[in-house]
Amino acid sequence: MIDTHCHIDFEDFDDDRDEVIKRAKDKLDKVIVSGYSNQSNIDVLELSKDNEGFIYPTFGFHPVSSQNATDEEIKTAHKNIIKHLDDIVAIGEVGMDYFYVTDKSLRERQKKIFTGFLELANEYQKPIVMHVRDCEKKAVNIIDEYEDIPYFVFHCYGGSLKTAKRIMNMDNAYMSFSTMVCYSKQHQDLIEKIDLNYVLTETDSPYLAMTKEDRNEPANVANAVRKIAEIKNMDVNTVDKITTNNALKIFKI
Repeated sequence: MIDTHCHIDFEDFDDDRDEVIKRAKDKLDKVIVSGYSNQSNIDVLELSKDNEGFIYPTFGFHPVSSQNATDEEIKTAHKNIIKHLDDIVAIGEVGMDYFYVTDKSLRERQKKIFTGFLELANEYQKPIVMHVRDCEKKAVNIIDEYEDIPYFVFHCYGGSLKTAKRIMNMDNAYMSFSTMVCYSKQHQDLIEKIDLNYVLTETDSPYLAMTKEDRNEPANVANAVRKIAEIKNMDVNTVDKITTNNALKIFKI
């Protein structure tokens, strides 16, 4: 199994990061840690170097943070991506967040910054991991223009089934399902109807734990795989094999 999206560089794990990684190694094949900001990108790179062959980094800039970032900070993010192209397995997480952000000018800035990262992924032919909350349909319309991006990943997909069908028709786009599938009726209804050949698994640790009081961690991705198997009435090993192979193909790990 692979947790394709988590943030174990966060301070939430400062007291027991080594134990969290050990528990992940006991259950999983690999973990992808997604950069969130310029500092986070450097931190996930260090984590990957300390856990070579198990932890893999992506470099990004979360949209809610990027909308308030200076042009210089965004330029730095681009420079670091180019500098570490051979170290990272994808660009992300980047995108747009219409759930937290309703101001039109801020949404427009998010789109402009997102487009910049898409152009970078297109130029260097790198997979892109997208945070496009409450604007999945809009994101599908935008990414359609970029023909040289090998793979698009809709991180923590929560859009409509109609949009999901459009994503599956793209052939090189995937939807990642988190541990939310264990308790969210919306996500359960979605995964029931979505072809596993377009699905990845993740935790988004430390977020999206089983209860609001808990801290999520990569090992819990096994819960998501089991729940998906239950919903689709499939063998757990089959679900694991399909979703893992999807991740191996996209991220070349």
